[in-house]
Amino acid sequence: MSTRSQQPLFDGLTKVEPARRLQGQLSVPGDKSISHRALIFSSLSTGDQRIRGLSCGADVAATAQVLKSLGAPISSFGAGMTVGELPHGAFTAPEGTLDCGNSGTSMRLLAGLLAGQNFSSVLDGDRSLRGRPMARVIDPLRCMGAQVDGRGEGNRAPLYIGGGRLEGIEHFSKVASAQVKSCLLLAGLHAVGTTTIHEPHLSRDHSEVMLRASGVTLHQFSGGVSVEGGQPVHAPAEITVPGDISAAAFFLVAAAILPGSELLIRGVGVNPTRSGILDVLEAAGVAVERRDQRVEAGEAVADLWLCGGEVSAFDIGGALVPRLIDELPVLAVLAARAHGETTISGAAELRAKESDRIESTAQLLRTLGVSVQTRPDGLVIQGTGGAPFVGGTISSAGDHRIAMSAAVAGLASNLGVQIKGSDAISTSFPGFFQQLERCSDR
Repeated sequence: MSTRSQQPLFDGLTKVEPARRLQGQLSVPGDKSISHRALIFSSLSTGDQRIRGLSCGADVAATAQVLKSLGAPISSFGAGMTVGELPHGAFTAPEGTLDCGNSGTSMRLLAGLLAGQNFSSVLDGDRSLRGRPMARVIDPLRCMGAQVDGRGEGNRAPLYIGGGRLEGIEHFSKVASAQVKSCLLLAGLHAVGTTTIHEPHLSRDHSEVMLRASGVTLHQFSGGVSVEGGQPVHAPAEITVPGDISAAAFFLVAAAILPGSELLIRGVGVNPTRSGILDVLEAAGVAVERRDQRVEAGEAVADLWLCGGEVSAFDIGGALVPRLIDELPVLAVLAARAHGETTISGAAELRAKESDRIESTAQLLRTLGVSVQTRPDGLVIQGTGGAPFVGGTISSAGDHRIAMSAAVAGLASNLGVQIKGSDAISTSFPGFFQQLERCSDR
């Protein structure tokens, strides 16, 4: 594996060479979704909170920096850190624009937090984040009484948020989105009355888990959740963030498509609303063992052991999609290596990620020599039946998950894969290539 010098805005170039198998054991960074929430809910709490295993990626660092700009006493950012009690019990108006970097999670969750404050603020991000639509959180916030404005008919960053009095609403979300749900739960905590969110399918429930652990009463029902405004948040004094299953997914798929691989990934979060990838691997004929299963801070955790071999085609759609939305690019690589045709449907949300992940994933597979058709909401992939990919040069399109999926494909290629924009991976998984190199047997 070789790396050339990197330039700003995801210009890094990395080549991943073929490997015979993956061997050994490793750990992955703390769960990114839980890390964002641990920082936000801890900043709302009384007393000091110690957070262990926090994701050290740039996305979570952006959330930490915004909270510091709002007056939260946060220690030096790292895997182990302390969030102190807010001085005078409240956030303070920031001196300048709040920079969310490349993180859509930061912008959407913090929009909900800021909508109910007694000051105005501006959320902004990099060129990629400025291009991502924010209407799905802005529209319901406006219905709650929030003043929100931005570019592109008011729905794109930078977002001006005029804090003030909010009223609880009943919102029917058209997509199952944990970011929308969490945004409105945060706004609902500062609203008068009850805020209820309905979803077509259950999205990841990390916010609900952490709110319950913080003493907040929620009403969860089939198809949604509601919260009464004005409740205090008392986050646990210590929060341990489990390993990110979305980060583990790249190693799980890499081991699955390289026969003879034996890999153990320690301390991975296996929350049922996030563990859809394990169901897909099982459907593809890949056995994954959950060892030493336990519960940490309300979240299910296990060590995952996998042995590589033959892979069968599978289908993904419906209620399964929200449980693995971030893993779909690398699952497309799994499908490309399988015997038979795989269909991914119901995933139109992929078109509004860091890149248009349907098109980016299709381009990745075509470069590898794989036959793939795009649909408005997914992909149809003809597997190679275990034959190696041809390799080539692939652009990450500034998307960390496309870059890591390309790296996984490089291991199972004839000539290796060069990844343009490989430094995008730093947003979620610093040290990814080093981990991959350590467990690759060439």
